[in-house]
Amino acid sequence: MASTVPNPRKAPNPWWVGTVSGMASYIDSAAIVSSGTALVLYQHSIGISGNEIGVLSAALTFCIAIGALSGGRLGDLFGRRTVFIGTMVLTVAGSATLVFSPAFAGLLIGTILLGLGTGADLPVSLATISEAANDDNRGKIVSFSQVLWFAGILATYAISSIVGGLGHLGGQIMFAHVGIIALIVLALRFTIPESATWSVANKEKDAGLSTVRAARHGIRDVFTQKIFLLPFIALLVFYTLTNLGANTGGQFGSYVAVNVVHLSVQTFSLINLVALPVGMLLAFWFMRVVDGRWRMPFYIIGAIAYILSYALPLVFGFSLSTLIAMQAFNAVGAAFAFEAIMKVWSQESFPTLLRSSVQGTIIAVARVAAAALALVTPLLLGAPIVMYALLTIVVAIGVVVGWLGFHRARFNAFTIEGKDLADAQEALFAAGLRDDAPAAAARQDNR
Repeated sequence: MASTVPNPRKAPNPWWVGTVSGMASYIDSAAIVSSGTALVLYQHSIGISGNEIGVLSAALTFCIAIGALSGGRLGDLFGRRTVFIGTMVLTVAGSATLVFSPAFAGLLIGTILLGLGTGADLPVSLATISEAANDDNRGKIVSFSQVLWFAGILATYAISSIVGGLGHLGGQIMFAHVGIIALIVLALRFTIPESATWSVANKEKDAGLSTVRAARHGIRDVFTQKIFLLPFIALLVFYTLTNLGANTGGQFGSYVAVNVVHLSVQTFSLINLVALPVGMLLAFWFMRVVDGRWRMPFYIIGAIAYILSYALPLVFGFSLSTLIAMQAFNAVGAAFAFEAIMKVWSQESFPTLLRSSVQGTIIAVARVAAAALALVTPLLLGAPIVMYALLTIVVAIGVVVGWLGFHRARFNAFTIEGKDLADAQEALFAAGLRDDAPAAAARQDNR
């Protein structure tokens, strides 16, 4: 028989867990956008070259990938709480190094620390959120992390619109913002106990029980089980390709505005200050529908808007008006068809002791791909039409794969992970989610 989750003390409010843990998304977006803007300011104040900006941008993204891969696995092996406290320590240290380093070498060290900390925090924090929630509010609370993602960008652009003319000091203030927020989040993380769901799954695994969550705990299970492999592939392709567009906009939006459209950093920041609140409102709207039947219709609307946000300059060229329209469409796409829905799908598709590892792998692959592109993006932006044609194609492929992978009803891992393996097979077959009838012998073997 499957064990039930014990309740030795009152569980924390899931919205509190969702807010404190979801700040991982705030810090992630703030770190990426701050890096892109602050390094442009450093370029004209302490002599950082365009090529060095490319290296630092790629290093940030690559280290986020390494952090996500390692942090996700560590979170499944040793628990959520220890990992997400340690990740904030790394983030604070990296931000402080970026504030006080006067040259490229120090900036590279700070970027590495910041990337490792923010990357490792993402999959573990999201797993913590989903495991504190229930089937009625899980999508809403996980999606709330995307509102916080928008908030991180909005706060960063608000700061850059004020300090964008201060040169080196302006860049220092932007990195200090990331570090101060991370320090506050670090303190708040101590109020969140270990995930009860993870604790039960870990105890069942140690006891050798045959529940889904206890028996499915290695990445090998993803590649040998069709029911996990298909959503894994769909999520991997969807997020990797759509993130190429998002990461380029986040890290090189200021670069394009200054070097292609010939705007000032302050002007570009003000444009984003108008577009981003719209995106946040749309993200709140998505929270209201993500747990119901309107999830996919909203996804389709967002997918179309996301493609258009990169395709517009191919038709209308690069100008102030085109840039404004691109930001508006991008806000719609990011709210309905990007990271928020990826987070929800990945939480629902995998059992507890795989959840953080799988999402960490997906994030890692996506960020490595983005890092590789970031390394050559300044060169590609020498022909910006070619660059945005490439982004349009890859984003279009990504959102189509996402639709193909999840437009039909799928199982929710939270509803089957406490079942015996044979019981889970029967439940999935009865729901029409498996086409192989479970053998009676399977039940006997598991007993």
